[in-house]
Amino acid sequence: MKKLIFRKIIKDITIFFLLMCITIGIIVWTLQAVNYLDFVIEDGHGLKTYFLYSLYNFPKIINRLVPFILFITLIYVISNYDSKNELIIFWTFGVSKNEFVNKIIIYSIFLTIIQIFLSGFVTPSSQYKARAQLKNSNIDYFTSLIKNGKFINVVDGLTIFINSKDGNGNFKNIFIDDSSKINTRIIYAKSGYLDNQKIKKKFKLFDGKVINKNHNNEINIFNFEQIDLNLSEYTSSTILVPKIQELPSSKLFKCFKDLKKNKDIVIRSDEFTCQISIKKEMTQELFKRFYKPIYIPIISILCCYLIILSKNNSKYRIKKLIVYLSIFLILVVSEGSLRYSANSFFATYTYLALPILFFITIYYFFRKNLRYV
Repeated sequence: MKKLIFRKIIKDITIFFLLMCITIGIIVWTLQAVNYLDFVIEDGHGLKTYFLYSLYNFPKIINRLVPFILFITLIYVISNYDSKNELIIFWTFGVSKNEFVNKIIIYSIFLTIIQIFLSGFVTPSSQYKARAQLKNSNIDYFTSLIKNGKFINVVDGLTIFINSKDGNGNFKNIFIDDSSKINTRIIYAKSGYLDNQKIKKKFKLFDGKVINKNHNNEINIFNFEQIDLNLSEYTSSTILVPKIQELPSSKLFKCFKDLKKNKDIVIRSDEFTCQISIKKEMTQELFKRFYKPIYIPIISILCCYLIILSKNNSKYRIKKLIVYLSIFLILVVSEGSLRYSANSFFATYTYLALPILFFITIYYFFRKNLRYV
């Protein structure tokens, strides 16, 4: 009978947890997708790139929300069972409150393992793919950003200003500042239009002047009747190199190991440069991925404090509020302490010891409070 009872509550917790993950995750993802719309499209990328970039960032959202969603889930399920007097069934069939919290802890440990896998491998991989979408995309949407009376500088080293545009898509008085290469040039054209080919996008310019300036500050000027500016050779101003949080865990561990052997080592690649200056940020990232999820069982124990509170007690609401505030404090500490985790050896060992001390202390007081129930 005990197995059936525990199976039911674990099932209810899992269903509500997954439902909240999907619901809250989609809400947060939608809000972030609006910000990504400006970020991606204004940098000249197409709608396909925007959609894939937003989609690949969904695991990161779920990863950040798991501790908070678990808190909501356990509070809701335990409170709902208590309000319907279903917890009495547990105690009637011989389930002790200590046995109840142990089952919840085991469940939370299982969730912690999933969270470590998600934060250590799934999330970095999806973010890496999101950055790759920006890196591998062309500037499909760039041509539609060119408007009259507006400076366009979404492309690295290229600034375009159009004075006017007619209904047929022809531009008048075009100024272009191209400093994307070693030699810079300024182009003025009286007229021009965009040739939107599938493979190459060209800016056809007529009746103008080009001012070239080389690395020796030598200047030469020539006039032209027509020139073609190939837009396909320009890259977006979007940051294309993966950030630390977007790199695979294997690369971070390898870099950390190499730096430990030789502090002066510098290994450069297309993705990032392994050097001592990033060791602090890299250490924090590894802690965030593989150690921070250990706070999940602590949140679970605090939620279980609700089962030792009596609804008939005059201080029930105050004690319930204290439980909520304690969980909120743990969430804040888990986030705040991470920022200082790599500042020094003392900060590192303190960060590693904090969740263990929290777990032992909270579990001890839980067992102690059960004696007076």
